[in-house]
Amino acid sequence: MPTILITGANRGIGKALAESYLHQGWRVIAARRNANTPAPQGAEPVLLDVSDADSITALKADLSGVAIDVLWNNAGVYLDKNQSLAEIDDQQWLQSFQINCMAPVRIAEALIDNVSKSERKIIVFTSSKMGSLTLNGAGAYAYRSSKAALNMAVRCIAQDYASTGTSCLLLHPGHVKTDMGGTEGAIDTTTSVQGMQAVIGRVTAENRQQYNGGYFDYDGTPIPW
Repeated sequence: MPTILITGANRGIGKALAESYLHQGWRVIAARRNANTPAPQGAEPVLLDVSDADSITALKADLSGVAIDVLWNNAGVYLDKNQSLAEIDDQQWLQSFQINCMAPVRIAEALIDNVSKSERKIIVFTSSKMGSLTLNGAGAYAYRSSKAALNMAVRCIAQDYASTGTSCLLLHPGHVKTDMGGTEGAIDTTTSVQGMQAVIGRVTAENRQQYNGGYFDYDGTPIPW
C-alpha cells in the first residue's frame, strides 16, 4: 500500500486529494493545524502548523522510519486577495512568504529521508500560474511573489535531491471552486484532483528525472516560468 502525506488536508483541495487517494486504497496521512478539525474519514490525522519550525521538527520525529511515497505540500494562503498594494500589510506579505514558500521547502527538507526510502519518491508542491513571470497579471503582490519564490526554491531543492532519485514537481491546481478560489472558480475539485493525480501517476522510476523540477498545470500542460 503506497503512502501519501498531504498538508492542509482538512479543507478544499487538500481534503479532496485525501478523499480521492483513500478511495484508491492509499494510506493517507492527513496533516492539519488544529486538532479539533476532523481529518477525512479513514485518514491518519497528524498535527502540523506549517509556520512553526518546532511543529515541523515534531512531525519529523513522529514519522521517523515511515516511508512516504508522495509528500504533497498543499497548505497555503492567499491573504491579499482583492487588496490593492496600499492595502497589503507588510506582516501579511511576510506571512505569505513563510507559509507559501519557506514552509513547504522546510517540510520537504525534514521528510526527505522518508520520501527517499519509498518506492515512488515524489514531492509535490501546490503552486499557481500566478507565480509565473511569463503569465504575470496585475495585483495579488504577496500571493504572486510568494508563489514565484516557491517555484525558484523548488528548482533548487530538485537539484539538491536529484541524487536520492526523488522527483520534485510544482502543480497548478487550476482556478478551483473552493474557499480560496471562490465561487467564480472555473473548475471543481474533482476535475482538479483527478488531473493532478494523473500527472503524478505518469512519474516512474525510469522517467522521474524528466519531471524533477517541472512546473505543470493540473492537466499536465507545462507552465512557462
